[in-house]
Amino acid sequence: MTPFSFLTNHGLVLLCIAEDPHIRLRDIAEKVEITERAAQRLVADLTAAGYVERARQGRRNEYTVRTDLAVRLPNQRDVDIGSLLSVLMTRTARAL
Repeated sequence: MTPFSFLTNHGLVLLCIAEDPHIRLRDIAEKVEITERAAQRLVADLTAAGYVERARQGRRNEYTVRTDLAVRLPNQRDVDIGSLLSVLMTRTARAL
């Protein structure tokens, strides 16, 4: 059986950042099982969409997840990122 995930790579990267705001792209890539370049692109996508803010701290980045923003869902429910992360982080983030 082919392995699959109910969360997209964007969602998995967001979980990594929410779990550790000082995480390196290399560590994100390893946890999500993608290349560093893909991790960089996904973080850039999340930043451009406004879900993640990035600040430079010396040689590293520090990330902040905007938990007040609504999640874009196909059925147009108003679910904020914070509510979604609170459910997923208790179970999924530990499994990454």
